Amino acid sequence: MTLDEAAPLAPVPGTPRRRAAGDPVKTLLHRHRALCERAVDPLEIAAGLEAQGITDRTAARFRHRDVFSLAEELYARTPRGDEPAAPPAGRALDVRALRGFGYALLPGALALGAAAAGTPFAGPVAVLATVAALVRPGRPGGAAGGRFPYAAHLLAAAVVGWAVYRHGTALGVALALAVAPGHLIGALFAARSRRRLAGSRALEDFAEGTRPLLLGAVAAFAAAAAGAAALAGTPLALAVPPAVLLFLTRLLLGHGAARGPVTAALALALALVPVPPAVSAAAAGLLVHALVALSRASAHARP
Repeated sequence: MTLDEAAPLAPVPGTPRRRAAGDPVKTLLHRHRALCERAVDPLEIAAGLEAQGITDRTAARFRHRDVFSLAEELYARTPRGDEPAAPPAGRALDVRALRGFGYALLPGALALGAAAAGTPFAGPVAVLATVAALVRPGRPGGAAGGRFPYAAHLLAAAVVGWAVYRHGTALGVALALAVAPGHLIGALFAARSRRRLAGSRALEDFAEGTRPLLLGAVAAFAAAAAGAAALAGTPLALAVPPAVLLFLTRLLLGHGAARGPVTAALALALALVPVPPAVSAAAAGLLVHALVALSRASAHARP
């Protein structure tokens, strides 16, 4: 071997050695293997990556224009064995939807029946029915963590109980009657957000389209809560703000959002129940948090 032949084999001083691992996506795949293997489509991976703090700017370091594009490559490169075919879900979904709507009708029926019958404990019945409905549709241990949000539900119960004690059983009946439309509007918001997630190609695009959906859902529920208040015979100014507060609580807990702002808003409302306009301020503050939390793709991943 001549000197000229051997020279290229020797490292040149001062030249950085190229890393053998030139596939950053493979490293990311190993790091999030459980998420990638569990996902049923790239959107699940995109939502999971966003929940871990990976943004479009981070995706650019992995040679992708956005998180969705990165998720598509991760999904495509995830090794998958022979997966059993999913059973037909149409009938199961129909039964589940009907059962959920049946649960949502119970609080209003119980509260209205107890009030109409002149039951001495009609107020507590309305409170318990309303808060039980708040707990029922939730997704405990969602994206926010693995423990059940006891503090949020206890505070919600305290807010409703204190408000009914201060303003009468009719308020409790109105809140209980608002549970059913809240269930339907929340389910519609979740379905439309999921559909928008499927058609989005960037996180910013999804967020910009989801915020009007949320505002529309809150406006629709406020109108439904006003109708429930009129049916129960209680002033709108007393019934609508706490109803919206409970609706936002249900949405945020059901989508696995952080519980801190939820509990803070409920605690503020509990302290300010005797001042109805202040409860509106607490609901408005929680709406601002919801506009941020529920416009994230990770809030709409399947549980």
